[in-house]
Amino acid sequence: MMQKVLIANRGEIAVRIMRTLKDLGIASVAVYSDADRYAMHVDMADEAVHIGANEASDSYLRSDKILAAAKAVGADAIHPGYGFLSENAGFARAVAEAGLIFIGPPADAIDAMGDKASAKALLSGRQVPLVPGYHGDEQTDERLLAEALNCGFPLLLKASAGGGGKGMRIVEQESELGAEIAAARREAANAFGDDRLLIERFLRKPRHVEVQVFCDQQGNGVYLFERDCSVQRRHQKVIEEAPAPGMTSELRQRMGEAALAAAHAIGYVGAGTVEFLLDTDGSFYFMEMNTRLQVEHPVTEMITGQDLVHWQLLVASGHALPLTQEQLSCNGHAIEVRLYAEDPDNGFLPALGTLNLWREPRATTQVRVDSGVRQGDEVSPHYDPMLAKLIVHGDTREQALRLMRQALADLLIDGVKTNRDFLLRLLSCPAFVDADLSTDLIDRSDWQASQAPDWHSAALVELLLPTLNSNAHSPWHADGFQPNLAASRQLTLMLADGRETRISAERIDQAWQVGGQSYRSQLQRVEQDLYQLLPQRQWVLLSDDDMVLFDQHGSQRFVRQRWLGEQQEDDHGGLHAPMSGHVLAVNVAAGDTVKAGDVLMIMEAMKMEHSIRAGHDAVVEQLLCAAGDSVREGDELVVLSDAVHTKEPA
Repeated sequence: MMQKVLIANRGEIAVRIMRTLKDLGIASVAVYSDADRYAMHVDMADEAVHIGANEASDSYLRSDKILAAAKAVGADAIHPGYGFLSENAGFARAVAEAGLIFIGPPADAIDAMGDKASAKALLSGRQVPLVPGYHGDEQTDERLLAEALNCGFPLLLKASAGGGGKGMRIVEQESELGAEIAAARREAANAFGDDRLLIERFLRKPRHVEVQVFCDQQGNGVYLFERDCSVQRRHQKVIEEAPAPGMTSELRQRMGEAALAAAHAIGYVGAGTVEFLLDTDGSFYFMEMNTRLQVEHPVTEMITGQDLVHWQLLVASGHALPLTQEQLSCNGHAIEVRLYAEDPDNGFLPALGTLNLWREPRATTQVRVDSGVRQGDEVSPHYDPMLAKLIVHGDTREQALRLMRQALADLLIDGVKTNRDFLLRLLSCPAFVDADLSTDLIDRSDWQASQAPDWHSAALVELLLPTLNSNAHSPWHADGFQPNLAASRQLTLMLADGRETRISAERIDQAWQVGGQSYRSQLQRVEQDLYQLLPQRQWVLLSDDDMVLFDQHGSQRFVRQRWLGEQQEDDHGGLHAPMSGHVLAVNVAAGDTVKAGDVLMIMEAMKMEHSIRAGHDAVVEQLLCAAGDSVREGDELVVLSDAVHTKEPA
């Protein structure tokens, strides 16, 4: 077994790998960019090496710097994690040529599966079913247009060289095809340096089911059952679970054997995932093979009781697989959710800021948190917005769902917008609860209604707070609230979105009557600004300006005192950057007339493109940025004036 492993990655996957290394007594080495100088994975490692500037292209994607770091510290192996260089065959070869162990598959296997079109051509006729489409080398617009028309609509454009939803576009009709091909090419080139595309028939309601495979250098191979990754947004997985609901033993075996056939066809070694689309009639089609450890590997670990990183280390060291297919068993049900720094109420745009509050649920044998951040960390625009993964394991799917809802409710975050509340709503969506899964579940469900304001709990917090701190500042100064707990109160409450109400409260027999209901509640301080409201079991974060309530349904922010000089709505037609990023293209010039919905410019942030559109018919008065510019959230990009209308005669 190797003695020192350099982890060529960052964030939660680097931390997760280090945990296994520490358990095995193997030294760990972190690499970090300027932006990650104080990151969690750097602090956790036995050694850490600085490798460059903030941008991944200057640090985490620089194989020469990573190899130099490994040589400098005397590492004998490199684990690539996922993302960055994990599926880069050139990097795998360079590691081997440097005399180091690459904890991953052979470079030739990465090459074979790294190009989706070539992979499907390679697997044709090998008992691996394929989705009909075009995977050819000729990539002219004319050929792609012709093949798309031959395939029929709806169809899916996919980047040949990559995954993760980058360069992937659903095309519903011919009129959209030209623009979508151009956009998919651009995204593919930006993400992978390769603008080649493939075309596939788009299945309306498929499930995304993938099989975890493992192969050793002796030619042995096993599949560690399957995961259902159907719940996705913009082709990015949101919730994963294992085993796949409704899976029969016969279908599991057929999919597992097809996955192993794909792995053996390319001489695979190590951990890999073969992804399939499962149609409503039970037929399934090969989609791609990920030649690395997957983000969702913890759910497989939970149902099998195996440490897949440990397996990786064993196989990379030349050992045989620790178990045979017959020795593997699938126990219980596991669910994983991905926590992203993003704003679900603003089109899921990436979010930045400081994690003023980060409190994880208590880890148990049933609840696991794989995170790469801590309270006080900055979320920057330079890398993928995933902050952590929350994983639970229960005897049944129903129990796992209950555990996940509670664990999410106990995950407290403030300072950066995240998808936490979105996940809580999604986990209660009737279709998801009933395991009516498909890749369009998020789009087709009507479960996204906003949470009803909890005015009573907000009022109780303010009524009870003076009992803990006689010097507490009163946010309700307009009501004349005093810390002597007067028998009767009138409270004006306001949510951060501007909704407002007035509530009557009265103290009777050690209970508060709030809005006609009686409460014998207590407020307990947990730490400096964090409290619990009992018996409601709500967490409360307080500041002079805000109150945030966290409960089983989500979180709500209340305004405690209005800021002086509050920013007014822009009244001169300015459009602002919805997030920090780079301007890729500007489609208009000063003086142009535009219509509502027209794309004025395209921004890139956290590896995804975002269109800046006109909100109404207008004339472009002034452009304040150009293609190639870096902008921060809130920067004004373009000034619009109302479109000129002919004045009616008096």
